[in-house]
Amino acid sequence: MEVSEMDSKQSETPIHALPDLQVHSAIHIEARRGWQFIDLKELWRYRELAYFLCWRDIKVRYKQTVLGALWAIIQPFFSMVVFTIFFGRMAKVPSDGIPYPIFVYSGLLAWTYFSNALSASGNSLVGSSNLITKIYFPRLIIPGAAALAGLVDFGIASLVMAGLVFYYHFVPGSGILLFPYLVCFTFLLAMGAGLWLSALNVKYRDIRYAIPFLIQMGLFITPVIYPVSILPNKWQWILYLNPMAGLVENYRACILGQTSINWSVLAISNIITLIILLSGMFYFRRMEKTFADVV
Repeated sequence: MEVSEMDSKQSETPIHALPDLQVHSAIHIEARRGWQFIDLKELWRYRELAYFLCWRDIKVRYKQTVLGALWAIIQPFFSMVVFTIFFGRMAKVPSDGIPYPIFVYSGLLAWTYFSNALSASGNSLVGSSNLITKIYFPRLIIPGAAALAGLVDFGIASLVMAGLVFYYHFVPGSGILLFPYLVCFTFLLAMGAGLWLSALNVKYRDIRYAIPFLIQMGLFITPVIYPVSILPNKWQWILYLNPMAGLVENYRACILGQTSINWSVLAISNIITLIILLSGMFYFRRMEKTFADVV
């Protein structure tokens, strides 16, 4: 009887008399809904991580290589040599009166960056699976950093372009001021397409095998090794549905100064680029909550 009374007294001990206990709360993270699917403030808070991932991609690319950054020049330069021999000399592909080597290199300059950035960003989430499953950060940073890292190679390859312009005695006109704008939209296009492919690649792993095929096919539907004028006027609009077609054509116009900027084509290219980018962001953010589970 005494024991039961003691137990009843202990059970009536007020809660405030108990020692303080640490309570750990769980943070639930979910993707935003609606059109506010991108938190720019959050991306800015993680800017140092974006810089780290970008610098990591640059170092990994040339780690334990003999030629190092020269590979940024070798790829477009030797592609120019091969295309010049087979398409310029043997197949006699026209080049609108421009020497074929500089004609094809001005297209390869943009296409090489776009294709490398697209491949890197498309495979970036799967390659960073260990990071995704351990800590939280905006996943958008991973494909963005992969696409941004390719600009270093683009800058190095541009030095060869400058040498070719000097060798063939071309004088860029005022259109050269548009060059940074074209580079920006080439990055945005690679980023937008990379968001689609990277998100799909997490769920469907055979996407990584489709990326090289898509890049190879894209080269032939982009006027890199041939001019747009090779097609009849009534069919050229089909080619311009590829946003890289308009960008490549205006790269040549602003670098070589032989033709004026095609503003209507550039506007079409920009609109399609923004559609790909915004839709890619929306789909990426929608699928982001599943990345850590399936990657």
